[in-house]
Amino acid sequence: MSDSTPLSLLIIGGGASGMAAAIAARENADRFGFKREDFSIVIAERNGRVGEKIRISGGGKCNITHEGLPREVLQKGFFNKKEERFLRTALFSFTNSDILDLLSRKGLRAQARDDGKVFPVLADGTSVADAFESLLEDSAICIQFSSRVKRVFFREGLFEVTFEEGGSLFAKRLVLATGGVSWPQTGTTGDGLRLARLLGHTQTTPSPALAPLYLLRPPSARLAGISLRGVGLKGLSSSGEATRRGDVLFTHKGLSGPAVLSISRDVALLMANDEKCLVSADLFPDHTHAILEAELLRQSAQKGSQMIRKFLQMCPIAPGGLLGGPSVHGTIPTALIAFIMKHAGLKEDVAWSSLSKIGRNNLLTVLKRFPLGQVARVPLEQGEVSAGGIALGEVNPKTMESRVVPGLYLCGELLDYAGEIGGFNLQAAFSTGWLAGSSAVRQLQE
Repeated sequence: MSDSTPLSLLIIGGGASGMAAAIAARENADRFGFKREDFSIVIAERNGRVGEKIRISGGGKCNITHEGLPREVLQKGFFNKKEERFLRTALFSFTNSDILDLLSRKGLRAQARDDGKVFPVLADGTSVADAFESLLEDSAICIQFSSRVKRVFFREGLFEVTFEEGGSLFAKRLVLATGGVSWPQTGTTGDGLRLARLLGHTQTTPSPALAPLYLLRPPSARLAGISLRGVGLKGLSSSGEATRRGDVLFTHKGLSGPAVLSISRDVALLMANDEKCLVSADLFPDHTHAILEAELLRQSAQKGSQMIRKFLQMCPIAPGGLLGGPSVHGTIPTALIAFIMKHAGLKEDVAWSSLSKIGRNNLLTVLKRFPLGQVARVPLEQGEVSAGGIALGEVNPKTMESRVVPGLYLCGELLDYAGEIGGFNLQAAFSTGWLAGSSAVRQLQE
């Protein structure tokens, strides 16, 4: 592993952004007329193979990217305007179409689902990682496996990288693509953050994103595995609130599902300012309190002898129109009915005709703010990505080059951004990696 001859480019990390950086660097080096034997590109990967996180992302199915024009991807995937602006050049430079074209070179086809998420056709995350590995081989990229970086030094325009296993490498340009701190079992344990700090960078504290919510009192075992589709989700603390719309899944420890993963970053921030954060579900997000009350009064007038429990069992969840009409989300889960009645303080056999005004108001409150519980923690280790990381102001968004150390490039989840669920984070990793690798070669060419 020891070699005093400087490499043209060394990339630390063989995940999505690191592999994209390597392939982009080779394509640009070829374009500029560098001979491959004279332009050395090496990936130092701490695991025994590349793309570990890609292999298990999306439950192993790998949500590669999201469909739409780059502008639409940015707006749908990155709600934080500062992060959206930072990623603009990268996502316009290497788009969702570009990553799919790249993978198609290896025969990997992908298609978008109705919700815009793009997945491989008849393939999975391992197939995506294997396609990248083949692209790296075609690009004559040398990969040093089981190589965990210990220190990085920058002296007289050269980077010296030492390894825990012993030995060192020198490089003219260096790309840090180590990922954040989510899913530590894949090797993302914050190595890149530590190395960037040693080189003079600052960071915001990593926090969970796209993570489940663990509740102080876990849901009843009768609810585990039950989904609430299309509901409104709210996290509320004394310091503020966060809202989302989508599906919520009850688990043995708390809550998961798309809406929960999406809101988890905001909930973690609320808990950082206030230890107590309560979450609730709006089972009728398209109905105001007044409209829902009118609907319940209509039901009471038309079907006075009907038990409320029976009505709730047939009632559509998150309906767009009348309560008796169809809903694309199905009906309120039967397992939830007993809990609705309990929270509303209603007996199981109460009918509309015997429902008091207080009882109706209690029912309205529960339907609009069904209490899910108090959040105990948002598990960082269970997040699909992590927020926080190297401060965006210390990185040039047009090149991904460090503003602190010339010749150093940073990309992927190492940076202080986090996107929504739906393939946005992988796309950002591919795009920032591609821009970093391309920029490093262009700088050497100049």
